Amino acid sequence: MQYKFEKPVHGEIGIVKYQCTIEWRGGKFMSDEPVSSGGKDAGPDPHSLLLSSLASCTLITLRMYIDRKGWDIPNIAVNANLYQQKKGEDIVTVIDRDIIFLSPVDEERKLRLQEIASHCPISKILENEVKVRTFVFRDGETEKKIKYANEKITVIWKPEFCQHSTRCFTQLPEVFNPLIKKWINPDDASSEKIMEQVKRCPSGALTYIINKKSGDDKD
Repeated sequence: MQYKFEKPVHGEIGIVKYQCTIEWRGGKFMSDEPVSSGGKDAGPDPHSLLLSSLASCTLITLRMYIDRKGWDIPNIAVNANLYQQKKGEDIVTVIDRDIIFLSPVDEERKLRLQEIASHCPISKILENEVKVRTFVFRDGETEKKIKYANEKITVIWKPEFCQHSTRCFTQLPEVFNPLIKKWINPDDASSEKIMEQVKRCPSGALTYIINKKSGDDKD
């Protein structure tokens, strides 16, 4: 498993309704709810952010294609909106994306660009199967703890806390192998690499401690 981003998108909220600070690799911005929902409309709401992802991805994809073809199309716009309808027991979300050409473009190129828009990465995500996994970090005590040590660190595994994110063995398989009984081998990678991987465990099932050196307890 390889995540899209080295550093995840990070969000925080305090007591001010409903302003969220969103951090991405290039900075921060604020998300909020409209006044009608109890917010102050200080930033785009979550639905607007979803639609803006599709709009921007579409525009970028079209610009890349146009530039590669060498076509003279200086400006394009996209409008995006959505509605939901109930079909039986299911709620179906329909997203409409309108491509607007702000300068003359012949019909053949318009139709080609309509097709290209459907291949933008965000379109593919939305139109294919999507699973949202939610994890929560737990730092309490458990009855069962299994320790795996090398000279520098001890990795502690709390089986009861494991939520099966699979990050450990898909990202550092030389150390973590769930197919064998002694599934953590802390001698097969550097301690620094193992510590970094353990920090990515979202459940608290994996933690580590730095081993005390001989004589650390002496006065």
